[in-house]
Amino acid sequence: MSKAILLDFTKCIGCRACEKACAEEHRLPDDPPTDKLNYKNYTVVLQRGNQYFRKMCMHCQTPVCVSVCPVAALEKTSDGPVIYYPDKCMGCRYCMMACPFQIPKYEWEKPVPVIRKCIMCNKRVAEGLETACAWVCPTAATRFGDREKLIQIAERRFATFPGKYVEYLYGKNEVGGTSVIMLSGIPFEEMGFRMDLGTTALPELTWTVMSKIPNVVMTGGILLGGISWIIHRRMQIDQEAHSHDKDHGNGKGGGK
Repeated sequence: MSKAILLDFTKCIGCRACEKACAEEHRLPDDPPTDKLNYKNYTVVLQRGNQYFRKMCMHCQTPVCVSVCPVAALEKTSDGPVIYYPDKCMGCRYCMMACPFQIPKYEWEKPVPVIRKCIMCNKRVAEGLETACAWVCPTAATRFGDREKLIQIAERRFATFPGKYVEYLYGKNEVGGTSVIMLSGIPFEEMGFRMDLGTTALPELTWTVMSKIPNVVMTGGILLGGISWIIHRRMQIDQEAHSHDKDHGNGKGGGK
């Protein structure tokens, strides 16, 4: 059975224990921004009015980032997490452009950048453990478990606590469903979550279009994409070499 994370924002007290546990689990840098997602963090706690909420990868049931990656650097596991392989990533950033939640982040400051994002503690999940963020949460605002059971728990709360929640379970159906589902006391759009995504998995939409395009056009597109990537990487390398030469000439490397 596929696993998932249930985020109940009405229970969040803004302690940021989830951020710290995530950073320790994945050995992330200790100086991430606290107001947005970045390649240095996999989740961030934000605030809107009196409510705290989290931003993180939604781990789509049928992820479009996986479908657009030309080198299979991303994978949807049977357990639920969408994971990635940094050694395969070539930095094309197609996943960044395709993600409807704008989650993957690029290591702009690194000489050999790749994509970074939450991987839902896939190693812990494979060992039968809950995610680090769920394990550490002191108020059960973050829960981990079977997706269908978490949906049942969330929907029971609507009836048990009338008026406490916006009666909408975000992630149950968005883009075909996600492995992160959310409860909130304020409208989701007020926190910046898109409400216009529809219920069809995005790869199904793209496949419908692509299946009608002749193979010769697809081949040409792939070829042009490859040429574009090679040119881009050459420009990056030239720029890096130029920056290095400039630093060297300014004395940073002149001490030898």
